[in-house]
Amino acid sequence: MPTQRLTFLILIAALLGACAQEPAPMAELNLAAGDYERGPSNGRMLREGDFALELAIFETGVPPEFRVWPTLAGEPLDLGALDLEVRLTRLGNVVDIHRFNPQGDFLRGDSVVYEPHSFSVTVDARHQGRSYSWSYDSFEGRTRIAPDVAAAFELATEIAGPAVIDENVEVFGRIVTDPSRVREINARFDGAIQSVDVMLGETVAAGQRLATVESNESLQSYAITAPIGGIVTERAADAGEQTAGRQLFTITDTSVVWAELAIFPGDRQRVSVGTPVTVQPTAGGPEVAGVISQISPTATANQAVSARVVIDNADNFFPPGTHVSGVVRVAEHPVPLAVKRSGLQSFRDFTVVYAQIGDEYEVRMLDLGRQDREWIEVLGGLEPGTRYVTENSFVLKADIEKTGATHDH
Repeated sequence: MPTQRLTFLILIAALLGACAQEPAPMAELNLAAGDYERGPSNGRMLREGDFALELAIFETGVPPEFRVWPTLAGEPLDLGALDLEVRLTRLGNVVDIHRFNPQGDFLRGDSVVYEPHSFSVTVDARHQGRSYSWSYDSFEGRTRIAPDVAAAFELATEIAGPAVIDENVEVFGRIVTDPSRVREINARFDGAIQSVDVMLGETVAAGQRLATVESNESLQSYAITAPIGGIVTERAADAGEQTAGRQLFTITDTSVVWAELAIFPGDRQRVSVGTPVTVQPTAGGPEVAGVISQISPTATANQAVSARVVIDNADNFFPPGTHVSGVVRVAEHPVPLAVKRSGLQSFRDFTVVYAQIGDEYEVRMLDLGRQDREWIEVLGGLEPGTRYVTENSFVLKADIEKTGATHDH
């Protein structure tokens, strides 16, 4: 598959390059750090004549909030004489309005500027009967991809909503044969072995001839046949030898095997007969689902008990002796909101998914709870009913990083 992977990456690079030629690429939607005048508190300076505001998002020791320092002709204003409103228009035309109250030498916003800090900003101020207004875009973690390009990237999306989170216990063990599927074969009548028709490791069918023996008593020849189908796992017979009452062959049917899994004391009370489990070779390979069929009543030297899972091994993916890992589902937890783990990406110090609105995609910073191998509970940062990217979201991350979307205020 390396050639296919390389081809896919080349396609991504080419399509991202094509996106950069679209009329409204991400690079034109974002202001680079330092692309505007900064004030003494490292905020954005908004000026009209002698009137000026320094607007900053402050988030040191408090949830993110707006703080404003107004001046007239370079001198601080009477904070009580200024009416100020900041309106944020987010992706999807969600509008947040922030009003302000005096605190010390600045005006403090009355609500949290929640993540992502990606919006169109409108600032309206009124002082001594005069109105002032500014508008600008401050986007981060946002990109636009045309539908045909998204299809070429194989971006998959789903609606965020309820899910069932499995609570699992990870265990380890090995594959063993089912003793009821093993046959040890002797000659019915002792005599001289005239021929042996199978080799060690050969697969045989029930009724197939294994050897021919001439009876010492009757001097008649008879065939030793396989009582079951399976693999010849032991052969102690060669032409010209006497059978001498010994075991000549062992046939093992490995079409059904057992996974013997070690359950340690801390998990013993959570596992019972019938508990669902998936089993996979530790070296890699297919995963199969089953249930605990039996639990040993006695513990081993390391205090673990053995839990048995019956596995259909018709394809021989689990030969006896294989080391396996297992995931035992011990509980289920319905949650009101979850996303697929396959859609998760990192952004700044956050774990995010990419919300889709039209042909635009934007990060959603998540507060996360319980998780299993497929789902992860969302405690905050995402509205139920949001369409988000579940597959190949790394393409969006790469595009945003390429176009330089920054966390800048």
